[in-house]
Amino acid sequence: MLLRLVYLTITNLFGALRLLPVSDRDKVTEILALRHQLTVLERQLGADRVKLAPEDRVFLAALLVPLPRKVLRRLRLLIRPDTVLRRHSDLMKRRHTRTCRPKKPGRPPTVHSIRRLVLPLARENPSWGYRRVHGELATLGIKVAASTVWEILKSEGIDPAPDRAATTWANFLRSQADALMACDFLETVTLTGQRQYILAVIEHATRRVRILGTTAHPTAAWVSQAARNLAMDLTDAQATHAYLIRDRDAKHPAHFDEILRTAGIEVVHTGVRIPRMNAIMERWVQTCRHELLDRTLIWNERHLRHALRQFELHYNLHRPHQALQQAAPLHAVPEPLIHTQTTRLKVRRRDRLGGILHEYQHAS
Repeated sequence: MLLRLVYLTITNLFGALRLLPVSDRDKVTEILALRHQLTVLERQLGADRVKLAPEDRVFLAALLVPLPRKVLRRLRLLIRPDTVLRRHSDLMKRRHTRTCRPKKPGRPPTVHSIRRLVLPLARENPSWGYRRVHGELATLGIKVAASTVWEILKSEGIDPAPDRAATTWANFLRSQADALMACDFLETVTLTGQRQYILAVIEHATRRVRILGTTAHPTAAWVSQAARNLAMDLTDAQATHAYLIRDRDAKHPAHFDEILRTAGIEVVHTGVRIPRMNAIMERWVQTCRHELLDRTLIWNERHLRHALRQFELHYNLHRPHQALQQAAPLHAVPEPLIHTQTTRLKVRRRDRLGGILHEYQHAS
């Protein structure tokens, strides 16, 4: 059809050029002759029996539509003037449809950033249903339908709130970590054969360690004084710890619990021979033995205090922790380096305790 239409346009264009030198009198004579021939054809065939090809219809519609309706009615055409106008209207609709991209049916897809926000809200709050999540989005100024939130949760396989509201021990302990501390004694032996007892405290949330002291004779007076020092340190740091977990070791006198209770800290005793109830503290004890005590020859109590002080600084300020996304207890997560910074790395090493502990930092 398109090729035929181009052919008709070109041939009639040349025909119009041929008529340029013809006088108006000759043109009128030719028009009258063509009208008379059309009258003869209509008389013999009948106007209803005339069939035009699609390209003929397009060409006639484009050629005759600029003429006024009165002129069209005076012309001797094989088709009615209203048919010409209707075909021209259909032609313009097709052209507009091709130039404009058709709209996809249905609602537009949800923005990906909203989907990424809905999922953490549902996972971090197991008791929230899709309507509660929808309300939280509304408080953030995000306009989205409640049914859209329901579809997002369903597509990700997240169960309704009643089916996922059960709290696991891991989630429970993680939510209570800010209020928990733990303490324990660990033992080591100096080169002289003297047994030393180390009392340390660790915070569950930040993993910060406080080594309260070391002694060869953990008397009730010494342990009670360590408890007072801990209470003063927590008060100065404006800490909000409410519970301290410890085992039932006889080295903890009853006055130890009373001092902490006066400071607003409730002491919780673990079960008999159940070290898993104090797992975080036991893990630090293993780390201290593996990274310090098993690799160091301790001369005396003074040397032990110095080594423990250096290890405490290393543990709190530099050593990465998986539970803290590889950050140190007293340091934030470092910003990732960009590509241009990784091409020229300058890292220097800092030694503690004569090279027992290594720390690596970017050289300034």
